Amino acid sequence: MPKGEKSLWDIAIHEKEHKEEEAKKNEVQTEQNSSSTECTILFMGSKSAGKTSIILRFLEKDEPPKATTALEYTFGRRAKGHNMAKDVAHIWELGGGTFLSQLVETPITEVTLSSVAAVLVLDLSHPYEIWNTMETLLKAALNRIEHVISKVSAEDPRIYDRIKAKSWKRIGEDHPDKDILDPFPIPLVIIGSKYDVFQDFDSEKRKVICKTMRFLAHNYGAALQFCSNKTDALMLRTKAYVSHLAFGTQISTSTKNLNFDPNKPIMVPFGMDAMQQIGLPPVADSDLGHVNARSPMDLWKQAFTSFFPQQSVGDHTVADDPSKDPQYIEPAVDNMREQKDKELERYRRQVERKTKERAMVNGMGDVIR
Repeated sequence: MPKGEKSLWDIAIHEKEHKEEEAKKNEVQTEQNSSSTECTILFMGSKSAGKTSIILRFLEKDEPPKATTALEYTFGRRAKGHNMAKDVAHIWELGGGTFLSQLVETPITEVTLSSVAAVLVLDLSHPYEIWNTMETLLKAALNRIEHVISKVSAEDPRIYDRIKAKSWKRIGEDHPDKDILDPFPIPLVIIGSKYDVFQDFDSEKRKVICKTMRFLAHNYGAALQFCSNKTDALMLRTKAYVSHLAFGTQISTSTKNLNFDPNKPIMVPFGMDAMQQIGLPPVADSDLGHVNARSPMDLWKQAFTSFFPQQSVGDHTVADDPSKDPQYIEPAVDNMREQKDKELERYRRQVERKTKERAMVNGMGDVIR
C-alpha cells in the first residue's frame, strides 16, 4: 500500500468514531430540547409608563392594558420543538412607580438569583421624575440582590464571582471603559417609553435626556431602547429585548438597530456604547464652579437635575385603594364591604357622641363642686 493512504480498516475505524461522536451530539441536543428552562423577569419603572402594554405585546395578547395594583404575576412559554418541553418565563410587574419598591423581594430570591433579569421602564414625557424613579428602584433591587447573594454565599462562596463574570460578559471583558463602569449584577434593559410625546420636546431638552439615559445604561451595563406603543417598529424592538431576557433569543446589532442620534429613537444594545461617544455631562459653564461630585454618577446626577429639578416620587402616604378599582368588581363582596363600612361609621359616631356626653357631665360636675 502506498505511503500515506488509509486502509479499509482505518477508514472503518474513522467512520465508527465519527458516528459515535454524532450520536453523542444528538443525545446532548435531545436532552437539552427535552428539558425546560425557567427564568424570571421583573418589570418596574415610572407609574403609568406602559409596562403592562409591553408585557401584553410580548405575550401576544390583544387586550387593553389595566392599571397594575402592587405586584402582579403572569408567565410566558415557548416550545423548543415538536412535542418537547417548553421554556417558561415568570413575569412580575411592579405597579405604582416607586411606592412599593420593597416588593422586589418577591421575584428576587435564592432560587431565582441565577436566572432573574430586570426591565426598567422610564417615562420620557416626565423628565422631572426620571432620575428619582431610576435611583429608587435600582437601589431597591440592588439591595435585595446583595442580600440574597450574601445568604447564598454561605453555601456557594463563588456565587458573587460568577455573577460578576456574567455581567462583564454582557458588556465585553475587554471594553475600553471597564475601569469606570459599575455593571448591574443581573441583566438589565432600560426602556424609555412614550417616545411619541418625547419627540416633540425642545431639541436641547432631548439632547440632555438622551445623553443622560445613555450614560445610565452604559454605567450599569444595560441595553437602552426608546419605545412608543403607537409605533409598531419600536414595540417590536422592545419585544425582542424581552424575548432575549426570557428565552435567550439573539439581539440584532446591525446598524439599523443601533442609534445614538437624539433626533431619532435611541437604540443601544449591551456593551455597544462608550463614554467617549456619550461625551461630557451637560453642565452649564456658570455651574462649573459649584459642581462637587465624587463619582461620574454624582456628576451626571447634578448635571441632569440642574436641567430637570426632580419631583418627589416616594413620599406617598396612602396608595390608591384597589377595592375601588372597577377592574376588581365583586358584587357580593362589595355589597358586604359597603354594609360593614356603614356599620363602622355608625359605631364611630356613637363613640364620638358618648365621649362628648361624658365630657359634658364631667364639666357640669366641676362647676357644681
